Amino acid sequence: MERTHRVVIGVMGAGQCDTTLYEMARQVGQRIAARGAVLLCGGRGGVMEAAARGAKEAGGLTVGILPGMSALDTPPNPFIDVAVFTGMHDGRNWINVCSSDAIIAIAGGYGTLSEIALALKIGKPVVLLHSWDLPLQEQTRLHRASTPEEAVDIAFAQIAGP
Repeated sequence: MERTHRVVIGVMGAGQCDTTLYEMARQVGQRIAARGAVLLCGGRGGVMEAAARGAKEAGGLTVGILPGMSALDTPPNPFIDVAVFTGMHDGRNWINVCSSDAIIAIAGGYGTLSEIALALKIGKPVVLLHSWDLPLQEQTRLHRASTPEEAVDIAFAQIAGP
């Protein structure tokens, strides 16, 4: 099937993170942008900010799907090019997943877990990078990576198909 849009990789994860996870997410963002894809995230801090920062450093385009109705409610991080204010709070997770061709989950709490579950439910590939310890099953599109490079490689391979 011919692609009708630029590849969009969603990076989902914790709103707050330590320096190790921040650097990991930044490298994921850089690698996504270096391959010409759009980086989509929740537009806030932590993993989301780090991934967007990495993408911007590599000259990429970033999209933030924000929970509030305006920048007054939920200001986007400074590395977001296109801020989409949903007014949906956690309901925006559905938009994050549906708008992404693949998901890379880095750390994260229950919000990230819900995005993982939604992606798997609708058949989107998911790559776990220091995220939830979920059982990998042959029938799912769930994968585990141990480095930013591996996570991005797996995501792109899954989008390309067999």
